[in-house]
Amino acid sequence: MIRLIAAIDEKRGIATASGIPWHLRGDSEYFRAETVTGLIVMGSATYAEFAAPLHGRVNYVLTSKPGPLRAGFEPFADLDAVTRAFPADDVWVIGGAAVYAGTIGRADQLFLTQVVGDFRCIKFFPPYADEFDLSSQSEEHVEARTAYCFEQWRRRGRTIHA
Repeated sequence: MIRLIAAIDEKRGIATASGIPWHLRGDSEYFRAETVTGLIVMGSATYAEFAAPLHGRVNYVLTSKPGPLRAGFEPFADLDAVTRAFPADDVWVIGGAAVYAGTIGRADQLFLTQVVGDFRCIKFFPPYADEFDLSSQSEEHVEARTAYCFEQWRRRGRTIHA
């Protein structure tokens, strides 16, 4: 199963020129809890933000750049290469914008933190509402004067087995 996980603002924004514009402990805890199992897949810009792999296990970086990565990260050319190498594993795509755009067509589920407001982002999560149905939504949380909720979306026409 392929899942994309992201926090997005009301315009589907995910980052400004200086990075993620909100710092929500509840969202970070949600992210960690959801992605604790399965493969972690990210793009090279997201990889550059991490000093160490998430959850103390190997993380996979979609990159066409030659050369080694830091310990705990392995390069792959694309999502197809990852799923061929690990066909039985669930995959969590964690960003960035180009990787989301390139993998959303393969996604079974979206785990989105909907952050209330327009944060004037310059990087965006791809459109999804025409291909996915909302399957669950949490109550609204407020942290640091920022409201947000957690949503799970399922690709229309696919049955998801937990």
